[in-house]
Amino acid sequence: MNQTLTPREIVHELDQYIIGQSKAKRSVAIALQNRIRRLKLDPGMQKEVKPKNLLMIGPTGVGKTEIARRLADLANAPFIKVEATKYTEVGYVGRDVESMVRDLVENAIRIVKKEKHEEVYDEAKENAIVRLAKVIKPGEKKKTSNTNNNASTPSGFDFASMMAQFTNQFEEEEEVETEEVARTRRAIREQIRNGQLDDHEVTIQLEEKKLSLNNTNPAMEQMMDIQDSLSAMQPKKKIERTVTVKEALELLIEEESDKLVNMEDIQQKALQLAEERGIIFIDEMDKIAISSGSNNNGQVSRQGVQRDILPIVEGSQIQTKYGIINTDYILFIGSGAFHEAKPSDLIPELQGRFPIRVHLDDLTKEDFEKILVEPKNSLTKQYMALLETDGVTIEFTDDAITAMAAYSEQLNDTTDNIGARRLHTILETVLDELLFEATDMQMGHIVINEKYVADRLEDIVEDRNLSHYIL
Repeated sequence: MNQTLTPREIVHELDQYIIGQSKAKRSVAIALQNRIRRLKLDPGMQKEVKPKNLLMIGPTGVGKTEIARRLADLANAPFIKVEATKYTEVGYVGRDVESMVRDLVENAIRIVKKEKHEEVYDEAKENAIVRLAKVIKPGEKKKTSNTNNNASTPSGFDFASMMAQFTNQFEEEEEVETEEVARTRRAIREQIRNGQLDDHEVTIQLEEKKLSLNNTNPAMEQMMDIQDSLSAMQPKKKIERTVTVKEALELLIEEESDKLVNMEDIQQKALQLAEERGIIFIDEMDKIAISSGSNNNGQVSRQGVQRDILPIVEGSQIQTKYGIINTDYILFIGSGAFHEAKPSDLIPELQGRFPIRVHLDDLTKEDFEKILVEPKNSLTKQYMALLETDGVTIEFTDDAITAMAAYSEQLNDTTDNIGARRLHTILETVLDELLFEATDMQMGHIVINEKYVADRLEDIVEDRNLSHYIL
Protein backbone atom coordinates (compact mmCIF):
# COMPACT_ATOMS: atom_id res chain seq x y z
CA MET A 1 0.00 0.00 0.00
CA ASN A 2 1.23 3.48 -0.86
CA GLN A 3 1.62 4.94 2.63
CA THR A 4 3.10 8.27 1.55
CA LEU A 5 -0.03 9.88 0.08
CA THR A 6 -2.02 12.23 2.30
CA PRO A 7 -5.81 12.60 1.87
CA ARG A 8 -5.23 15.87 0.02
CA GLU A 9 -2.79 14.17 -2.35
CA ILE A 10 -5.23 11.28 -2.87
CA VAL A 11 -7.92 13.75 -3.92
CA HIS A 12 -5.43 15.46 -6.23
CA GLU A 13 -4.63 12.13 -7.89
CA LEU A 14 -8.33 11.35 -8.32
CA ASP A 15 -8.87 14.81 -9.86
CA GLN A 16 -6.72 13.74 -12.82
CA TYR A 17 -9.34 11.17 -13.84
CA ILE A 18 -12.65 12.25 -12.30
CA ILE A 19 -14.30 15.66 -12.67
CA GLY A 20 -16.26 17.11 -9.75
CA GLN A 21 -17.70 14.93 -6.94
CA SER A 22 -15.39 16.52 -4.36
CA LYS A 23 -17.41 15.16 -1.41
CA ALA A 24 -17.13 11.58 -2.64
CA LYS A 25 -13.41 11.93 -3.31
CA ARG A 26 -12.88 13.43 0.13
CA SER A 27 -14.75 10.54 1.80
CA VAL A 28 -12.83 7.78 0.01
CA ALA A 29 -9.53 9.58 0.68
CA ILE A 30 -10.31 9.61 4.41
CA ALA A 31 -11.31 5.91 4.26
CA LEU A 32 -8.02 5.02 2.58
CA GLN A 33 -5.96 7.13 5.01
CA ASN A 34 -7.69 5.46 7.97
CA ARG A 35 -6.51 2.08 6.67
CA ILE A 36 -2.95 3.40 6.55
CA ARG A 37 -3.32 4.79 10.08
CA ARG A 38 -4.66 1.46 11.33
CA LEU A 39 -1.56 -0.41 10.15
CA LYS A 40 0.58 1.89 12.33
CA LEU A 41 -1.32 1.06 15.54
CA ASP A 42 -0.17 -1.47 18.13
CA PRO A 43 -1.63 -4.99 17.54
CA GLY A 44 -4.19 -4.72 20.33
CA MET A 45 -5.75 -1.51 19.04
CA GLN A 46 -5.28 -2.55 15.40
CA LYS A 47 -7.54 -5.54 16.00
CA GLU A 48 -10.36 -3.28 17.22
CA VAL A 49 -10.29 -0.69 14.41
CA LYS A 50 -12.43 -1.77 11.47
CA PRO A 51 -12.99 0.12 8.21
CA LYS A 52 -16.05 2.34 7.90
CA ASN A 53 -17.84 1.21 4.76
CA LEU A 54 -19.23 3.75 2.29
CA LEU A 55 -22.50 3.92 0.38
CA MET A 56 -22.32 6.08 -2.77
CA ILE A 57 -25.69 7.43 -3.89
CA GLY A 58 -26.10 9.05 -7.29
CA PRO A 59 -27.32 8.54 -10.87
CA THR A 60 -25.48 6.38 -13.36
CA GLY A 61 -22.45 7.79 -15.15
CA VAL A 62 -21.36 10.32 -12.53
CA GLY A 63 -18.16 8.54 -11.46
CA LYS A 64 -19.05 6.15 -8.62
CA THR A 65 -17.28 3.11 -10.06
CA GLU A 66 -14.36 5.11 -11.42
CA ILE A 67 -13.67 6.65 -7.99
CA ALA A 68 -13.48 3.21 -6.37
CA ARG A 69 -11.33 1.73 -9.16
CA ARG A 70 -8.83 4.61 -9.14
CA LEU A 71 -8.69 4.46 -5.34
CA ALA A 72 -7.65 0.79 -5.52
CA ASP A 73 -4.96 1.65 -8.08
CA LEU A 74 -3.57 4.35 -5.79
CA ALA A 75 -3.50 1.96 -2.85
CA ASN A 76 -2.10 -0.91 -4.96
CA ALA A 77 -4.75 -2.99 -3.24
CA PRO A 78 -6.81 -5.99 -4.39
CA PHE A 79 -10.02 -4.65 -5.89
CA ILE A 80 -13.09 -6.19 -7.47
CA LYS A 81 -16.33 -4.71 -8.74
CA VAL A 82 -19.46 -6.82 -8.46
CA GLU A 83 -23.14 -6.25 -9.17
CA ALA A 84 -25.49 -7.09 -6.32
CA THR A 85 -28.10 -8.22 -8.86
CA LYS A 86 -25.91 -11.17 -9.95
CA TYR A 87 -26.27 -12.91 -6.62
CA THR A 88 -29.13 -15.03 -5.38
CA GLU A 89 -30.35 -16.17 -2.01
CA VAL A 90 -29.00 -19.50 -0.77
CA GLY A 91 -31.13 -22.28 -2.25
CA TYR A 92 -31.60 -20.63 -5.64
CA VAL A 93 -29.56 -21.33 -8.77
CA GLY A 94 -26.96 -18.61 -9.26
CA ARG A 95 -23.79 -17.15 -7.78
CA ASP A 96 -23.49 -17.23 -4.02
CA VAL A 97 -22.37 -14.02 -2.35
CA GLU A 98 -19.21 -15.61 -0.93
CA SER A 99 -17.83 -15.81 -4.48
CA MET A 100 -17.06 -12.06 -4.33
CA VAL A 101 -14.52 -12.73 -1.57
CA ARG A 102 -12.99 -15.61 -3.53
CA ASP A 103 -12.68 -13.29 -6.54
CA LEU A 104 -10.89 -10.75 -4.33
CA VAL A 105 -8.39 -13.39 -3.21
CA GLU A 106 -7.70 -14.32 -6.85
CA ASN A 107 -6.98 -10.66 -7.53
CA ALA A 108 -4.62 -10.54 -4.54
CA ILE A 109 -2.81 -13.66 -5.82
CA ARG A 110 -2.14 -11.88 -9.13
CA ILE A 111 -0.78 -8.78 -7.35
CA VAL A 112 1.57 -10.72 -5.05
CA LYS A 113 2.66 -13.06 -7.83
CA LYS A 114 3.59 -10.09 -9.99
CA GLU A 115 5.63 -8.58 -7.12
CA LYS A 116 7.47 -11.87 -6.50
CA HIS A 117 8.17 -12.28 -10.21
CA GLU A 118 9.73 -8.82 -10.30
CA GLU A 119 12.04 -9.81 -7.43
CA VAL A 120 13.43 -12.82 -9.34
CA TYR A 121 13.26 -11.25 -12.81
CA ASP A 122 17.01 -11.06 -13.46
CA GLU A 123 17.63 -14.68 -12.51
CA ALA A 124 14.56 -15.86 -14.42
CA LYS A 125 15.64 -13.94 -17.51
CA GLU A 126 19.10 -15.51 -17.47
CA ASN A 127 17.58 -18.98 -17.10
CA ALA A 128 15.19 -18.24 -19.96
CA ILE A 129 18.04 -17.09 -22.22
CA VAL A 130 19.92 -20.35 -21.54
CA ARG A 131 16.80 -22.38 -22.41
CA LEU A 132 16.17 -20.37 -25.54
CA ALA A 133 19.75 -20.80 -26.74
CA LYS A 134 19.36 -24.57 -26.33
CA VAL A 135 16.22 -24.48 -28.48
CA ILE A 136 17.87 -22.43 -31.22
CA LYS A 137 21.00 -24.60 -31.22
CA PRO A 138 20.05 -28.11 -30.05
CA GLY A 139 22.74 -30.64 -29.15
CA GLU A 140 22.87 -34.30 -30.03
CA LYS A 141 20.13 -36.34 -28.38
CA LYS A 142 20.24 -39.89 -27.07
CA LYS A 143 17.26 -41.64 -25.53
CA THR A 144 17.34 -42.98 -22.00
CA SER A 145 14.64 -45.24 -20.60
CA ASN A 146 13.37 -44.69 -17.06
CA THR A 147 11.27 -47.84 -16.97
CA ASN A 148 10.95 -49.19 -13.45
CA ASN A 149 11.14 -52.99 -13.75
CA ASN A 150 10.80 -53.57 -10.01
CA ALA A 151 7.35 -52.06 -9.71
CA SER A 152 5.50 -55.35 -9.35
CA THR A 153 5.31 -56.99 -5.94
CA PRO A 154 4.58 -60.61 -5.02
CA SER A 155 1.86 -59.56 -2.63
CA GLY A 156 -0.46 -58.71 -5.53
CA PHE A 157 -2.02 -55.31 -6.25
CA ASP A 158 -0.05 -52.32 -4.94
CA PHE A 159 -1.53 -48.93 -5.83
CA ALA A 160 1.68 -46.99 -5.02
CA SER A 161 3.76 -49.33 -7.16
CA MET A 162 1.25 -49.08 -9.98
CA MET A 163 1.39 -45.27 -9.93
CA ALA A 164 5.20 -45.32 -9.82
CA GLN A 165 5.24 -47.62 -12.81
CA PHE A 166 2.79 -45.37 -14.62
CA THR A 167 4.82 -42.23 -14.02
CA ASN A 168 8.23 -43.73 -14.74
CA GLN A 169 7.51 -45.65 -17.92
CA PHE A 170 8.38 -42.97 -20.40
CA GLU A 171 11.44 -42.09 -22.36
CA GLU A 172 13.55 -39.01 -21.82
CA GLU A 173 15.99 -37.51 -24.23
CA GLU A 174 19.38 -36.73 -22.77
CA GLU A 175 21.36 -34.02 -24.52
CA VAL A 176 25.06 -34.20 -25.30
CA GLU A 177 26.69 -30.75 -25.50
CA THR A 178 29.84 -30.76 -27.60
CA GLU A 179 32.44 -27.98 -27.49
CA GLU A 180 31.19 -26.63 -30.82
CA VAL A 181 27.57 -26.54 -29.61
CA ALA A 182 28.63 -24.82 -26.36
CA ARG A 183 30.55 -22.17 -28.27
CA THR A 184 27.61 -21.50 -30.61
CA ARG A 185 25.19 -21.25 -27.70
CA ARG A 186 27.37 -18.68 -25.95
CA ALA A 187 27.22 -16.53 -29.08
CA ILE A 188 23.45 -17.00 -29.35
CA ARG A 189 22.92 -16.00 -25.72
CA GLU A 190 24.81 -12.79 -26.32
CA GLN A 191 22.72 -12.07 -29.43
CA ILE A 192 19.50 -12.66 -27.48
CA ARG A 193 20.64 -10.23 -24.76
CA ASN A 194 21.43 -7.59 -27.39
CA GLY A 195 18.08 -8.06 -29.14
CA GLN A 196 19.69 -9.12 -32.42
CA LEU A 197 17.40 -12.16 -32.80
CA ASP A 198 14.14 -10.52 -31.65
CA ASP A 199 12.31 -10.97 -34.97
CA HIS A 200 13.44 -14.55 -35.66
CA GLU A 201 10.80 -17.26 -35.23
CA VAL A 202 11.40 -20.19 -32.92
CA THR A 203 9.31 -23.15 -31.72
CA ILE A 204 9.41 -23.64 -27.96
CA GLN A 205 7.83 -26.09 -25.53
CA LEU A 206 5.95 -24.75 -22.53
CA GLU A 207 4.25 -26.46 -19.63
CA GLU A 208 0.51 -26.56 -20.14
CA LYS A 209 -1.14 -24.26 -17.63
CA LYS A 210 -4.19 -25.58 -15.88
CA LEU A 211 -7.37 -23.63 -16.34
CA SER A 212 -8.21 -21.54 -13.29
CA LEU A 213 -11.95 -21.47 -12.61
CA ASN A 214 -13.26 -18.63 -10.47
CA ASN A 215 -16.55 -18.49 -8.62
CA THR A 216 -16.50 -22.19 -7.75
CA ASN A 217 -18.07 -23.35 -4.52
CA PRO A 218 -16.00 -25.11 -1.81
CA ALA A 219 -17.20 -28.58 -2.86
CA MET A 220 -16.09 -27.97 -6.44
CA GLU A 221 -12.75 -26.64 -5.17
CA GLN A 222 -12.17 -29.89 -3.24
CA MET A 223 -12.81 -31.92 -6.40
CA MET A 224 -10.36 -29.71 -8.29
CA ASP A 225 -7.73 -30.20 -5.55
CA ILE A 226 -8.03 -34.01 -5.90
CA GLN A 227 -7.66 -33.67 -9.67
CA ASP A 228 -4.58 -31.47 -9.19
CA SER A 229 -3.03 -34.07 -6.87
CA LEU A 230 -3.51 -36.81 -9.48
CA SER A 231 -2.14 -34.53 -12.22
CA ALA A 232 0.97 -33.83 -10.14
CA MET A 233 1.83 -37.54 -10.26
CA GLN A 234 1.97 -37.50 -14.04
CA PRO A 235 4.69 -36.01 -16.25
CA LYS A 236 4.08 -32.36 -17.05
CA LYS A 237 2.22 -31.99 -20.33
CA LYS A 238 4.01 -29.80 -22.86
CA ILE A 239 2.54 -27.61 -25.57
CA GLU A 240 4.40 -26.21 -28.57
CA ARG A 241 4.24 -22.59 -29.69
CA THR A 242 5.88 -20.91 -32.65
CA VAL A 243 6.65 -17.29 -31.80
CA THR A 244 9.37 -14.69 -32.28
CA VAL A 245 12.45 -14.87 -30.07
CA LYS A 246 11.31 -11.73 -28.25
CA GLU A 247 7.92 -13.27 -27.43
CA ALA A 248 9.52 -16.61 -26.56
CA LEU A 249 11.82 -14.90 -24.07
CA GLU A 250 8.87 -13.31 -22.25
CA LEU A 251 7.01 -16.64 -22.11
CA LEU A 252 10.05 -18.47 -20.79
CA ILE A 253 10.78 -15.74 -18.23
CA GLU A 254 7.22 -16.20 -16.90
CA GLU A 255 7.72 -19.97 -16.64
CA GLU A 256 11.15 -19.67 -15.03
CA SER A 257 9.81 -17.10 -12.55
CA ASP A 258 7.14 -19.60 -11.46
CA LYS A 259 9.91 -22.10 -10.70
CA LEU A 260 11.86 -19.60 -8.59
CA VAL A 261 9.02 -18.40 -6.36
CA ASN A 262 7.32 -20.30 -3.55
CA MET A 263 3.61 -20.58 -4.30
CA GLU A 264 2.78 -21.27 -0.66
CA ASP A 265 4.37 -17.95 0.35
CA ILE A 266 2.44 -16.17 -2.39
CA GLN A 267 -0.86 -17.66 -1.24
CA GLN A 268 -0.37 -16.76 2.41
CA LYS A 269 0.76 -13.22 1.60
CA ALA A 270 -2.17 -12.80 -0.80
CA LEU A 271 -4.67 -13.89 1.85
CA GLN A 272 -3.20 -11.34 4.26
CA LEU A 273 -3.21 -8.64 1.58
CA ALA A 274 -6.85 -9.28 0.72
CA GLU A 275 -7.83 -9.30 4.41
CA GLU A 276 -6.14 -6.04 5.37
CA ARG A 277 -6.22 -3.99 2.16
CA GLY A 278 -8.91 -5.52 -0.07
CA ILE A 279 -11.66 -3.32 -1.51
CA ILE A 280 -14.97 -4.77 -2.73
CA PHE A 281 -17.20 -2.42 -4.72
CA ILE A 282 -20.83 -3.62 -4.71
CA ASP A 283 -22.78 -1.85 -7.45
CA GLU A 284 -26.57 -1.81 -7.96
CA MET A 285 -27.29 -1.93 -4.23
CA ASP A 286 -30.58 -0.17 -4.87
CA LYS A 287 -31.77 -3.09 -7.02
CA ILE A 288 -31.81 -5.47 -4.05
CA ALA A 289 -33.58 -2.98 -1.79
CA ILE A 290 -37.31 -3.55 -1.27
CA SER A 291 -39.01 -0.26 -2.11
CA SER A 292 -42.10 0.67 -0.16
CA GLY A 293 -45.23 -0.53 -1.91
CA SER A 294 -43.38 -3.07 -4.04
CA ASN A 295 -45.04 -6.49 -4.27
CA ASN A 296 -41.80 -8.08 -5.56
CA ASN A 297 -43.70 -10.38 -7.92
CA GLY A 298 -41.57 -12.69 -10.08
CA GLN A 299 -38.35 -11.79 -8.23
CA VAL A 300 -35.89 -14.00 -6.41
CA SER A 301 -35.92 -12.73 -2.84
CA ARG A 302 -33.88 -9.55 -2.86
CA GLN A 303 -34.15 -9.34 0.89
CA GLY A 304 -32.57 -12.81 1.02
CA VAL A 305 -29.59 -11.51 -0.96
CA GLN A 306 -29.24 -8.68 1.57
CA ARG A 307 -29.26 -11.20 4.42
CA ASP A 308 -26.55 -13.24 2.69
CA ILE A 309 -24.38 -10.17 2.06
CA LEU A 310 -24.76 -9.01 5.67
CA PRO A 311 -22.45 -11.55 7.40
CA ILE A 312 -19.71 -10.93 4.83
CA VAL A 313 -19.86 -7.17 5.39
CA GLU A 314 -20.13 -7.64 9.18
CA GLY A 315 -17.09 -9.90 9.21
CA SER A 316 -16.94 -13.64 8.72
CA GLN A 317 -14.56 -16.39 7.69
CA ILE A 318 -14.81 -17.56 4.07
CA GLN A 319 -13.24 -20.77 2.78
CA THR A 320 -11.21 -20.36 -0.42
CA LYS A 321 -8.97 -22.84 -2.22
CA TYR A 322 -5.97 -20.97 -0.79
CA GLY A 323 -7.18 -21.03 2.81
CA ILE A 324 -9.60 -19.20 5.08
CA ILE A 325 -9.95 -15.43 4.79
CA ASN A 326 -11.42 -13.12 7.41
CA THR A 327 -13.58 -10.31 5.98
CA ASP A 328 -13.50 -8.08 9.09
CA TYR A 329 -11.04 -5.57 7.62
CA ILE A 330 -12.07 -5.57 3.94
CA LEU A 331 -13.37 -2.16 2.84
CA PHE A 332 -16.82 -2.41 1.22
CA ILE A 333 -18.08 0.40 -0.99
CA GLY A 334 -21.75 0.14 -1.92
CA SER A 335 -23.24 2.04 -4.81
CA GLY A 336 -26.61 2.69 -6.35
CA ALA A 337 -28.79 5.28 -8.05
CA PHE A 338 -31.63 4.81 -5.51
CA HIS A 339 -34.22 6.35 -7.84
CA GLU A 340 -37.11 4.06 -6.90
CA ALA A 341 -35.83 2.59 -3.64
CA LYS A 342 -34.14 4.53 -0.84
CA PRO A 343 -31.18 3.56 1.34
CA SER A 344 -33.68 3.20 4.17
CA ASP A 345 -35.36 0.39 2.19
CA LEU A 346 -32.34 -1.82 2.83
CA ILE A 347 -32.66 -4.04 5.90
CA PRO A 348 -31.59 -2.08 9.01
CA GLU A 349 -28.64 -4.37 9.78
CA LEU A 350 -27.16 -3.76 6.32
CA GLN A 351 -27.78 -0.01 6.53
CA GLY A 352 -25.76 0.04 9.75
CA ARG A 353 -22.81 -1.61 8.01
CA PHE A 354 -22.55 1.30 5.54
CA PRO A 355 -22.36 4.22 7.99
CA ILE A 356 -20.83 6.76 5.59
CA ARG A 357 -23.30 8.05 3.00
CA VAL A 358 -21.96 10.01 0.05
CA HIS A 359 -24.29 11.76 -2.40
CA LEU A 360 -22.89 12.33 -5.89
CA ASP A 361 -24.21 15.27 -7.90
CA ASP A 362 -25.76 15.30 -11.37
CA LEU A 363 -23.32 16.49 -14.01
CA THR A 364 -23.75 20.01 -15.41
CA LYS A 365 -22.72 21.50 -18.76
CA GLU A 366 -19.56 22.84 -17.15
CA ASP A 367 -18.75 19.36 -15.84
CA PHE A 368 -19.20 17.88 -19.33
CA GLU A 369 -16.84 20.48 -20.79
CA LYS A 370 -14.17 19.58 -18.25
CA ILE A 371 -14.70 15.83 -18.76
CA LEU A 372 -14.10 16.24 -22.50
CA VAL A 373 -10.70 17.90 -22.14
CA GLU A 374 -9.25 17.91 -18.62
CA PRO A 375 -8.77 14.30 -17.42
CA LYS A 376 -5.64 12.40 -18.25
CA ASN A 377 -6.40 10.58 -21.53
CA SER A 378 -9.77 12.32 -21.83
CA LEU A 379 -12.33 11.30 -24.47
CA THR A 380 -11.23 13.91 -27.00
CA LYS A 381 -7.57 12.91 -26.56
CA GLN A 382 -8.54 9.28 -27.13
CA TYR A 383 -10.27 10.02 -30.45
CA MET A 384 -7.42 12.27 -31.55
CA ALA A 385 -4.98 9.43 -30.93
CA LEU A 386 -7.19 6.89 -32.72
CA LEU A 387 -7.52 8.98 -35.89
CA GLU A 388 -3.85 9.90 -35.84
CA THR A 389 -3.05 6.23 -36.54
CA ASP A 390 -4.63 6.79 -39.98
CA GLY A 391 -2.68 10.00 -40.57
CA VAL A 392 -5.59 12.29 -39.68
CA THR A 393 -5.10 14.99 -37.07
CA ILE A 394 -8.20 16.56 -35.54
CA GLU A 395 -8.56 19.67 -33.42
CA PHE A 396 -11.53 20.48 -31.20
CA THR A 397 -12.25 24.20 -30.83
CA ASP A 398 -13.57 25.60 -27.56
CA ASP A 399 -16.99 26.32 -29.05
CA ALA A 400 -17.23 22.69 -30.26
CA ILE A 401 -16.53 21.44 -26.73
CA THR A 402 -19.17 23.82 -25.35
CA ALA A 403 -21.72 22.68 -27.96
CA MET A 404 -21.21 18.99 -27.28
CA ALA A 405 -21.48 19.60 -23.53
CA ALA A 406 -24.72 21.56 -24.04
CA TYR A 407 -26.24 18.81 -26.16
CA SER A 408 -25.25 16.21 -23.55
CA GLU A 409 -26.92 18.17 -20.75
CA GLN A 410 -30.04 18.75 -22.86
CA LEU A 411 -30.40 15.08 -23.75
CA ASN A 412 -29.86 13.96 -20.16
CA ASP A 413 -32.60 16.37 -19.07
CA THR A 414 -35.12 15.41 -21.77
CA THR A 415 -34.45 11.67 -22.04
CA ASP A 416 -32.83 9.24 -19.61
CA ASN A 417 -30.02 10.65 -17.48
CA ILE A 418 -27.00 8.44 -18.20
CA GLY A 419 -24.40 10.92 -16.95
CA ALA A 420 -21.01 11.15 -18.63
CA ARG A 421 -21.77 8.09 -20.78
CA ARG A 422 -23.82 10.44 -22.95
CA LEU A 423 -20.54 11.95 -24.18
CA HIS A 424 -19.52 8.63 -25.74
CA THR A 425 -22.65 8.65 -27.89
CA ILE A 426 -22.29 12.31 -28.78
CA LEU A 427 -18.65 11.97 -29.86
CA GLU A 428 -19.30 8.81 -31.88
CA THR A 429 -22.12 10.58 -33.75
CA VAL A 430 -20.07 13.73 -34.38
CA LEU A 431 -17.03 11.80 -35.61
CA ASP A 432 -18.93 9.02 -37.41
CA GLU A 433 -17.98 10.18 -40.92
CA LEU A 434 -14.32 10.71 -40.03
CA LEU A 435 -14.04 7.35 -38.30
CA PHE A 436 -15.48 5.61 -41.37
CA GLU A 437 -13.54 7.45 -44.09
CA ALA A 438 -10.18 8.13 -42.41
CA THR A 439 -8.62 4.79 -43.38
CA ASP A 440 -9.24 5.31 -47.12
CA MET A 441 -8.82 9.06 -47.46
CA GLN A 442 -5.81 11.21 -46.59
CA MET A 443 -7.72 14.02 -44.89
CA GLY A 444 -4.79 15.74 -43.21
CA HIS A 445 -5.84 18.25 -40.53
CA ILE A 446 -9.53 18.58 -39.59
CA VAL A 447 -10.95 21.28 -37.32
CA ILE A 448 -14.07 20.31 -35.33
CA ASN A 449 -15.93 23.54 -34.53
CA GLU A 450 -19.42 24.44 -33.32
CA LYS A 451 -20.90 24.40 -36.85
CA TYR A 452 -19.42 20.93 -37.51
CA VAL A 453 -21.05 19.64 -34.29
CA ALA A 454 -24.41 21.34 -34.96
CA ASP A 455 -24.61 19.96 -38.52
CA ARG A 456 -24.40 16.42 -37.18
CA LEU A 457 -26.45 16.73 -34.00
CA GLU A 458 -29.04 19.48 -34.30
CA ASP A 459 -31.64 17.61 -36.36
CA ILE A 460 -31.34 14.46 -34.26
CA VAL A 461 -31.65 16.33 -30.96
CA GLU A 462 -34.67 18.31 -32.20
CA ASP A 463 -36.46 15.12 -33.24
CA ARG A 464 -37.47 13.65 -29.90
CA ASN A 465 -38.36 10.22 -31.29
CA LEU A 466 -35.06 10.00 -33.22
CA SER A 467 -32.93 11.15 -30.28
CA HIS A 468 -34.28 8.32 -28.13
CA TYR A 469 -32.84 5.78 -30.56
CA ILE A 470 -29.62 7.49 -31.71
CA LEU A 471 -28.48 9.58 -28.77
